[in-house]
Amino acid sequence: MDQTHDAGNPTTQHVFLDKESPAVWRALNGLGLKAREAADEAGISRALTELLNVRISQINGCAYCLNMHVADALKNGETTQRLAVLSAWRDTALFTEKERAALALAESITTLPDAHTREREDAYARQHLNTAEYSAVSWLVITMNAFNRVSITSQHPVRRDVKDESEAR
Repeated sequence: MDQTHDAGNPTTQHVFLDKESPAVWRALNGLGLKAREAADEAGISRALTELLNVRISQINGCAYCLNMHVADALKNGETTQRLAVLSAWRDTALFTEKERAALALAESITTLPDAHTREREDAYARQHLNTAEYSAVSWLVITMNAFNRVSITSQHPVRRDVKDESEAR
């Protein structure tokens, strides 16, 4: 548990769900590994997987997951330009049709819009993703949403990167 202080509530206890219930955390990690295996088997690149993880974490506002997955995306060959415009991907020509379909599906599963919008986004995704890709992307998105919720609920901290700190001087 971590303690923080604020004016309205002198001591707030943050429960790190992963530490408090390690068996459940291991099960979620196992699901994450299976989702990644399905993505690998479907031919979804690690770069696209990380792009999806970043977009989902942007939507959910998960600072901890954004910090981790932006770094992972860069390690897997993603560019800073594409990451910089990711929240406005629909307004650029920087993404392939397959990436756009995966991003549309990811946003739809994450935000759960009205039925008409879900049907439209699903149809677009199905035009550009085969059944295995559609299923794999869906599982990646469902799993990433769960990880976001664990980190947001636990209020996992983002610690300053020592390398970034030394470069800033």
